Amino acid sequence: MNIAKGIGSGFVATIVLSAIMLMKQSMGVMPQLNPIQMITEMSGMGTLLVGWLTHFFIGTILWGVLYAWIDRSLPGPPWFRGATFATGAWLLMMILMMPMAGAGFFGLQMGMMAPVATLVMHWLYGAVLGAVYGAWARPEREQPVHA
Repeated sequence: MNIAKGIGSGFVATIVLSAIMLMKQSMGVMPQLNPIQMITEMSGMGTLLVGWLTHFFIGTILWGVLYAWIDRSLPGPPWFRGATFATGAWLLMMILMMPMAGAGFFGLQMGMMAPVATLVMHWLYGAVLGAVYGAWARPEREQPVHA
């Protein structure tokens, strides 16, 4: 486990996810599905900066560290391990965060596409997280273990 590499991988994956979210919003695709706005409203602070900072904290620190901790226990190649991990993060979002944000379980109050779109975004985040972590952790995995 390498926490620094987990945090770095989480940061890279969060940047990729954020770019996808911004593109989605600018194209007008599911404008009601705006996680940054949801986080901002839940915080009660009224500024998108709080939403963005919280989003980056969760994706970089929380998920990055947790992924570094459990990476080796997940099956498959690095990108698949990341996507598998992100499926768990998605499930937590669907059963905890979406109802707290007033969108109902699985965000279904926003329509049937909400859970599908968020799952795809989580898989993309996770695939990047796993691939980057796998590439950065590879050199230490190839080192011989000394007793």
